[in-house]
Amino acid sequence: MTEWRHDSGYWVSDDPTLLDVGRVHHWLSTLSYWARGRHPDRTRTAIANSLNLGLYDESGTQVGFCRWVTDAATFAWLCDVFVDPDVRGNGLGTFLVGVACSHPRVRDLRLLLGTADAHELYRKFGFAAVDKPERLMEVRRDGAPPAPRPRQGKARAR
Repeated sequence: MTEWRHDSGYWVSDDPTLLDVGRVHHWLSTLSYWARGRHPDRTRTAIANSLNLGLYDESGTQVGFCRWVTDAATFAWLCDVFVDPDVRGNGLGTFLVGVACSHPRVRDLRLLLGTADAHELYRKFGFAAVDKPERLMEVRRDGAPPAPRPRQGKARAR
């Protein structure tokens, strides 16, 4: 287990025993757009099968979270990045993502993520649009509709 310290007194740890899983579940299931309504068992299972990073204040209270889904050899998917709204705006999201991207278990792998609204944050760490998005496919078993398919062939003039 490793800790990374920020000048402000906040710190990040990959020690899974420090995680406040109930708090993480609350944030994700009630305050995030991507996991709203997620069942607690799903959150626990996701955490149990991921490389997790917690963000903590000086007193040790958890104020942020993210996790990597990885095979530890070829790729890692960053997900569930969340900083408590009460401490946002202090560069803590940048600190958390920076630590996550430099973590020794993933720093030499292909890193992927999905975001609807934090592109600028992730660009700071080298993330860019996928070169060939048409190669990516998905199956949604959570009831969400699949992304719209791009039109095939050339458009015809009317």
